[in-house]
Amino acid sequence: MKLVTVIFLVFLLISCGLDKKQFEFAGGSFKMAIDNTPTTFIAREATDVYSFELLSQVMEGLVSFNPEDLSLQPQIAEKWNISEDGTVFTFTIRNDILFHENEVFESEKDRKLTVEDVLFTFEKACKPNTEGNPTAAYLLLLADQVKGAKQFYEGKAKTISGIKIKKNQIEITLLNPDQTYINKLANLNASIVSKKVVQANKETDVVGTGPFRFTKPINETSFVLLKNSDYYLVDNKGNALPYLDSVILYVQPHKLKQLKLFEQGKISIINGLPTSRITEMLEGRISDFNAQPPLIVLYNNPLLVTQYYFFNMNEPRFQDVRVRKAFNYALDRKRLADNVLRNQYYEYGIYGITPPVSSVFKGYDFSEIKKYGYDYNPKLAKQLLAEAGYPDGKGFGSVNLRVDISDLNTAVAEDISDQIYQTLGINVNIDGSDFEQWNEDGNMARGDLFRTAWIADYSSPETFLANFYGKLVPKNPRLPSAGNQSRYINPLFDSYFEQARAAGQKGRLELFSKAEIELLKNPPMILLWYANDFTLSYSRVRNLRNNPMEFLDLRRVYIRDWTKEEYLKSIQ
Repeated sequence: MKLVTVIFLVFLLISCGLDKKQFEFAGGSFKMAIDNTPTTFIAREATDVYSFELLSQVMEGLVSFNPEDLSLQPQIAEKWNISEDGTVFTFTIRNDILFHENEVFESEKDRKLTVEDVLFTFEKACKPNTEGNPTAAYLLLLADQVKGAKQFYEGKAKTISGIKIKKNQIEITLLNPDQTYINKLANLNASIVSKKVVQANKETDVVGTGPFRFTKPINETSFVLLKNSDYYLVDNKGNALPYLDSVILYVQPHKLKQLKLFEQGKISIINGLPTSRITEMLEGRISDFNAQPPLIVLYNNPLLVTQYYFFNMNEPRFQDVRVRKAFNYALDRKRLADNVLRNQYYEYGIYGITPPVSSVFKGYDFSEIKKYGYDYNPKLAKQLLAEAGYPDGKGFGSVNLRVDISDLNTAVAEDISDQIYQTLGINVNIDGSDFEQWNEDGNMARGDLFRTAWIADYSSPETFLANFYGKLVPKNPRLPSAGNQSRYINPLFDSYFEQARAAGQKGRLELFSKAEIELLKNPPMILLWYANDFTLSYSRVRNLRNNPMEFLDLRRVYIRDWTKEEYLKSIQ
């Protein structure tokens, strides 16, 4: 479907909410491309960034992140209290929030969010999904953390003993102290759903409380989110939020095609440039950046994103730690960074799984972790592989590398395949597919080596280390393992990880660093680089905030061209 058709349909569907005070420059559409189709429209099941990019505009949790500094701010909960020992969290729920309109609601009163909806959300997350597997929300927020959650999940209790409601408050009691648990509740998986909607089997209608409401997809590559005219928040001058009439997302996996859309003005922003066009865009259009006002704005900040490959730990060859270390030492990451990434990186993998952004992970011992990182050492790589019984790769066989197809992923895979063959004599066969198939194969361990990346869910090393927590691996190898795709089980790592969760803030970071060092000593992954993607947006997109988590808060964004006088005044 042509873009103009999509935009026309938006104007037919928009509800203006004229009864509220409107911002003088309200209106317009924010248009962006996402690399792949979201894998789910159920927030508690989401594990991929594409589902997050869409659903985070529609769904909300008890708390949220401030897009400027990633600090926590009230959302569905107007305030909260944490007990001194860090085990009891009490949230006071707002009484002025309406769920988006849906046929299951008979009146506006029927749409009102209540504390019972909050309780129902956690109970629903604490039940096996339709396929009989634990939800992402259960693994992230409830299992082994909230009192009584495991018993409820296993059907041994009718309620979650650690979650109770008292009038307009909900109280969550943890098994162990965790002052940072509240950060996890800002994650998309903790989004509050309507009990009425879910029980009416209408959850795929995606009914939330967020600033934009979901509409039925126009086609498989276009999603339109419309302004929620009943949104409960206003700006500091009493104007209704959001300012925009709509958000339009186009699914486009090819960066060159995304860039073409951006250059034509058909999308407002592009995250990550195609490597073949970086020099042309940054140097060839310098006048667009330096004009007053500029036409285009460049964001170039370190992100809380780690790019890596993980081993299938069920594969017998990779159960030998010497083999996994050999693969790590075989890679010249500087060659990869210079020849393929073209400066779109913050650091290439010489630390641990946690990105070395000390301004966010304050007090974390990156210098100690770096001692156990993997630099290029082909001699040691060959030695380790020979010690494992495969001198010069003889008898090892080929490796199946699973990647989700994109310009960058394919280029990186080709370079790494070449490096592994040159150093170890092992053929790496690249097996590409769409994102959905790749993700399913990763969950089911169908392959030997998998490309992936992890974006922080909150500002703690825990969000990266949790991907290798052994207790997330199902006992039955035929079941999916979405929480720990590598199926890595290391009792010492798990012990440090669990101790860190239960420790105070100072001890927590020390124990997480011990867990990370153990992960590097016995690696289930090949660390590649830490992201620092170039992001471009048109300057007429106002109030757009860039942050290390790439969290996009569009509530106060509006579209308006600058005059030269106005721009010069703004930068004085």
